[in-house]
Amino acid sequence: MSKIIRVGVTFPPDLLKEFDEIIHEMGYESRSKAIQDAVRMYVSERKWLKEEGNQTGVLLMVYDHEARGLEHELTEAQHHHSNLVSSTLHIHLSERDCLEAIAVKGKASEIRKLSDELTTKRGVKILKAMIVSV
Repeated sequence: MSKIIRVGVTFPPDLLKEFDEIIHEMGYESRSKAIQDAVRMYVSERKWLKEEGNQTGVLLMVYDHEARGLEHELTEAQHHHSNLVSSTLHIHLSERDCLEAIAVKGKASEIRKLSDELTTKRGVKILKAMIVSV
């Protein structure tokens, strides 16, 4: 069994209140378990930026479909990286906004290139990568 290490963490009161409300709604029995899960998620999210080898996951992107030429550029980027893209799901969020979920699998460095390429397109509002090592 691994050793447990205690640490002290300071929070602004409003953030701690929101955190406590959320973990209570979710059914956590302690802050410690919720904080451990949050830290694991953060580490996993940041770790893929440095890892090499094969990985798989989803790139979630929200964009303004009325931005001139953007849909064509997004399609071209995905075709250019067709060795990575397994599938795409397109969801209409509003009159202007669309969400695209792009399932990816391949070399971490290539997934990062695709992610960066999509993120920097004019009209892309946010791109969130959910990547796991395989």
